[in-house]
Amino acid sequence: MLGIETSCDETAAALVMGGYDVVSSAVSTQVDLHAQFGGVVPEIASRAHLRNLLPVIDEAVRKADITLADVGCVAVHNTPGLVGALLVGVTAAKTLSLALGVPLVAVNHVASHIYACRLAAGRDIFPCVGLVVSGGHTALFRCDTALSLDLLGGTRDDAAGEAFDKVAAVLGLGFPGGPAVEREAAAGDPKAYKFPRTFLDDGRLELSFSGLKTAVLYACHGQDVARATPPGPGKKRADLAASFQAAVVDVLAGKCKQALR
Repeated sequence: MLGIETSCDETAAALVMGGYDVVSSAVSTQVDLHAQFGGVVPEIASRAHLRNLLPVIDEAVRKADITLADVGCVAVHNTPGLVGALLVGVTAAKTLSLALGVPLVAVNHVASHIYACRLAAGRDIFPCVGLVVSGGHTALFRCDTALSLDLLGGTRDDAAGEAFDKVAAVLGLGFPGGPAVEREAAAGDPKAYKFPRTFLDDGRLELSFSGLKTAVLYACHGQDVARATPPGPGKKRADLAASFQAAVVDVLAGKCKQALR
């Protein structure tokens, strides 16, 4: 099976045998294109997918040591995501399906995040509680099977990944925020700042990260945030990053335990 992904800012293709064996995978990242804007620009992402998709598919096929004639099925993410970006992948997948005379399978990319855990585990994981913490999504699902996902709850405002990007901007760490904050946090004290764990003790399976993001902003700059500049390297910046990251992880882990119960 040939799988195609263009839902956001990375162009990817993979060949999978028997549903579980990833024979080859190829990814073209767009980080450098979006870094100057501090986030993903949909139009730029769509155009990059248009340039990169066929070379990425070709690379995946070559790495698998097969030809397109050996492909028995084409799968593609068709929702959710950036509309223009998804359109590139779906159009390519439809064309390949028609040209090769093989089935076309549309896949929800959030479901794929959870199924990726099945591939990594090397064994059946269902039923399970699925935690999706991608760039634009933070949600918990009851997953009775790979195709049966019932939403248990999610964020009421920012996704965790979005909060990481915004906090990284406040701290002057660059884009994407996740790995930048993690690197900075490695030298910091996660208990240096007592940041809020919103809804951690709430009976509802809901999450919120906007208040945490604001707390970091004021801890970093005080009340005069309009004229503030990012802090330079040092203990304060590392402690802020570590304390923020710990707060996010505490909430995610706590809500997972609540969902399991």
